[in-house]
Amino acid sequence: MILSKQQITSPQDEDFEELEFQGIYGKYKITAADHLEVKRYRTSVLFCGIAFCSGIIHWLLIGPTWAWLWLLAIAIGLGLSLKWIHIYLKPLHKTLQLFWALGCIGIAVLIINSGGKNLLSVVSSDPIWTLAIGPLFAALTGLGFKEFFCFRRPEAIGITLLIPLSLLGHVSGILNGTTVIFLMSISAFLLLILGIRKLDMDIAADIGDKSIFDYLENQQIAEDL
Repeated sequence: MILSKQQITSPQDEDFEELEFQGIYGKYKITAADHLEVKRYRTSVLFCGIAFCSGIIHWLLIGPTWAWLWLLAIAIGLGLSLKWIHIYLKPLHKTLQLFWALGCIGIAVLIINSGGKNLLSVVSSDPIWTLAIGPLFAALTGLGFKEFFCFRRPEAIGITLLIPLSLLGHVSGILNGTTVIFLMSISAFLLLILGIRKLDMDIAADIGDKSIFDYLENQQIAEDL
């Protein structure tokens, strides 16, 4: 519920209107900094979706050679998304960031092992190497789950289900390469749709109830004392 709004001047958005809301644990304001953070989050999600789709198109039209560069772009976009995402449970937020970091380490190990150029060919021919980059996609799955849980976006369901299904199917050998690429292609397309659709959402939706963040932070401080 919006209680009031006040015109403010900000270096990020000169026409931004600071809004005051009534949250579960009290009043809070959506500031220009919040506004900018949400814009960055949404841009990062969209960038991640574009990189994912570009990587799939590269694989299908050119082949896996050098397609790993798009994997780096996905990692960058996802890392920024997890920096600016709003999740009430800090342990969950930290866990997703940990998965992202482990996935980046896995990419580095694969680059050292394969020389980079044929990184995805190695993953394709030897499924066990999927475990190296798996945490990165686990973090992406977590982002999709958050978007579905908070906003019931149907495209987020596909991201949440299809990414782990395709990777686990590849590691276990249950799914053949064609099926894995097909499922990953759908996932990439759905992530792109998610990123596009988020651009016109109300900014307040991605910020959430800031009074809950304050309450949880105060609880943590009290427990540490």
